[in-house]
Amino acid sequence: MSATWAGLVQVGLLLLALALVYKPLGDYMARVFTSARHLKLEKAVYKAGRVDPGSEQHWKTYASSVLAFSFVSVVLLYLIQRLQHLLPFDFGRTADPGVAFNTAISFVTNTNWQSYVPETTMGHAVQMLGLTVQNFLSAAVGLAVAIALVRGIIRAKTDRLGNFWVDLTRGTVRILLPMAFVFAIVLIALGVVQSLKSGVDVTNPDGSTSRIALAPAASQEAIKELGTNGGGIFNTNSAHPFENPNSWTNLIEIFLILVIPVSLTRTFGVMVGNKRQGTVLLSVMGVLWGGMLAVIWWAEAHPNGPLALLAGGGMEGKEVRFGIAGSALFANTTTATSTGAVNSMHDSFSGLGGGGTLLNMMFGELSPGGVGTGLYSILVVAIIAMFLAGLMVGRTPEYLGKKLGKREVTCAAIAILAMPTCVLLGTGAALLLPGTAGTLNNPGAHGFSEVLYAYTSASNNNGSAFAGITVTSDWFQSTLGVCMAFGRFIPIIAVLCLAGSLAAQRKVPQTAGTLPTTSPLFATMLVGTVVLVAALTFIPALALGPIAEALA
Repeated sequence: MSATWAGLVQVGLLLLALALVYKPLGDYMARVFTSARHLKLEKAVYKAGRVDPGSEQHWKTYASSVLAFSFVSVVLLYLIQRLQHLLPFDFGRTADPGVAFNTAISFVTNTNWQSYVPETTMGHAVQMLGLTVQNFLSAAVGLAVAIALVRGIIRAKTDRLGNFWVDLTRGTVRILLPMAFVFAIVLIALGVVQSLKSGVDVTNPDGSTSRIALAPAASQEAIKELGTNGGGIFNTNSAHPFENPNSWTNLIEIFLILVIPVSLTRTFGVMVGNKRQGTVLLSVMGVLWGGMLAVIWWAEAHPNGPLALLAGGGMEGKEVRFGIAGSALFANTTTATSTGAVNSMHDSFSGLGGGGTLLNMMFGELSPGGVGTGLYSILVVAIIAMFLAGLMVGRTPEYLGKKLGKREVTCAAIAILAMPTCVLLGTGAALLLPGTAGTLNNPGAHGFSEVLYAYTSASNNNGSAFAGITVTSDWFQSTLGVCMAFGRFIPIIAVLCLAGSLAAQRKVPQTAGTLPTTSPLFATMLVGTVVLVAALTFIPALALGPIAEALA
C-alpha cells in the first residue's frame, strides 16, 4: 500500500470512529447538562465547596465564578511548581519564577504552552497534582461556558444561565474523568509509558551510558488530548515514543482531540430542539478542517528542493513511524482545535504547510475548536454572519428566535477581536525589540513566522510552537502569559454577556423573511464569514511570513 493510500485509510478510520460516537456521546452530554439529578460524588463536592446546586446564576455571577476559579487555580499551580522540592517524586527539579508564572497561566487557560523541558523541570508530583489536574479543569471550564451560551439561546425572559460550579463538576466527573480513565488504559495497552521512576540507565552502542526519562505519561496523555490541552510530559510531546509509540496510538490520540468538540455540535442540536442546527455547524467545521488538511498534506508531500524531492516529501522534523500523512493529519487537527500537541516539528514544515497550521489558529480554532471553546466560537461567528445577512437584506437580524441588536453584536465583536488584537500587538512589539533577532533560529520570512506563530498560539490558547524561537526571556514569558490570559478570558466574558442578553429576550416567531439556519446557504455564509474575518485581519502578516516563504 502506498503512503498516500495508507494516509487515506487513516482519515477514513478516524471519520468512521467519530461518526459512530457522534450521536450517543452528543446525546449523553446533553443529558448531563439538563438532568436535575446529582450524583453522590457531586453532592459531596458541592457540600465541601458550600455550593447550592439548585441555585442558578446571573451572567455576571457566572463570569465572576469563572474568573475567581481560574485566578485561584493560577495561584495554586504557581505555588505547586515553586514548592515542588517539598513534594515527593521531585528528583531535585525546580522551576524558576518566570517559568512557573508562564506555566501556571498556560495550563489554567487550556493553552499548555511549555517554555521548559518537562523531564528536567517538573517532577512527577507537579505533573500529576498540578498540570494533569488543570488538564481536566481548564477543559471543563470551556465546556461550562459553551453550555451557558446554549442556555442563553434556548431560554427566554430570564436572567439565569445555570450554575458554573455544577457545570464544572458535571463536565469533569461525568464526561472527562471516565473517558480519560478508559483511554489511559487503552494507551498503556498499546505501549504508552506509565511509570513513577525518574528514568532508566541504558548503554549506548559506543559503550557510554545515558539516562532515558520515564514518567506517568499515559494518564496525562489521555486527558491531554481529550481535553484539547496539549502539554507534553516529555519535551518532544507526542513525537516521543513513550507518549505516542505507533500509528495506532497516533490515530487514537487524534480521535481523542476531536471527539468532544465534534460531538458538542450534536449536543447543541439536541438542547435547542433541532438536531439539524448542530449538523450545519458540524458541516462548516468539517469543510474548514478537511480543506486545511488537504492544503497541509499536499504542501508536505510536494515541497520545494532537491533533497525533499529525493526523500519523496518533506520528512525533515517528522517521525518515520508516522510519515507525512500521519504528521499532516495530527498537525491539522491540533491547530484546528486548541490542543497544541505535536507529533512533528512544525518549524520544519514547508512555507505553505506551516502557513496552514497558522491559518487554522487564525480562523479562531473553531474547526472544530477546543472542548467548549470551539462551539461557543462558531456560535459567535454565526451571530456575526446573521447580523451581516440582516444588513444586506434590510431586516432586523435574528438567530434561533433571538433578535441581534447592538448589545449582542458588540459582545460577539469583542469575542472575535480579542484574539487578533493580542496576536498583532504582541508580534509587532516583539519584532521591535533589538534582542528578538537573537532568539530566532532562522532569518527572514521564516523567522517572522516563528514570532507570529508564538503569539498566535498563545492568544488562541493553542500551545503549539514552531520551536525555532527561544522564549525563555522575561519579555516572552510575561507577554505570552498576558496573551494567554487575555485570549482566554476576554472572549469568555463577552460570550457570557452575550448569553445573558439572549436569555433575557423573548422568542420571536419565524416568518417568511427569516433566513433558515439549517440551509446550505447559511452554512456557506458561515464558512465565508470565518474566512473573511481571518483574511481581513491576518493577510498582511501572513504575506510577510509563510506566503513569502512559500513563494521564495
